[in-house]
Amino acid sequence: MTARTLVLIRHAKSDWSNDLPDDERPLAPRGRRQAPAIGPWLVEHDLVPDLAVVSVARRAQETWEAVASGLGREVVARAEPAAYTFGGGALRRIARALDPGLGVVAVVGHNPAMEEVVGDLTGRWVAMPTAAIAVLDLPGGWGSESAQLRYAGRPADL
Repeated sequence: MTARTLVLIRHAKSDWSNDLPDDERPLAPRGRRQAPAIGPWLVEHDLVPDLAVVSVARRAQETWEAVASGLGREVVARAEPAAYTFGGGALRRIARALDPGLGVVAVVGHNPAMEEVVGDLTGRWVAMPTAAIAVLDLPGGWGSESAQLRYAGRPADL
């Protein structure tokens, strides 16, 4: 089985200044400043995804749009209702169902699901604040039960 790379991207800071339903909250000004740093970071580290699986929540969609604008090429993005979750199990099921021909996949979603997936696969707890990413190398492909943590952090802070 060929190793695969999963790039977990937590949505950027959302705007809590309104009474919108959770899935309709947009990015806050800080989030709109943070998210664009992710795309160039992915390019610099040769991690432009073959596919992006994006939560249907507005803040996740807006985060991906900002990331994608800095990738330098078109990346297929799939809005995924199952990625609008706060539990890691749904994200693991998404990963297991990925096409084995894909080498790098980004998942844009929410906490605590992001932290849970990293912890489950690496045995390490890693903080995933807004606009943070975690890069996981899956040696056994998308169905791997363990992963190596290559990077965790917030590109906007670099």
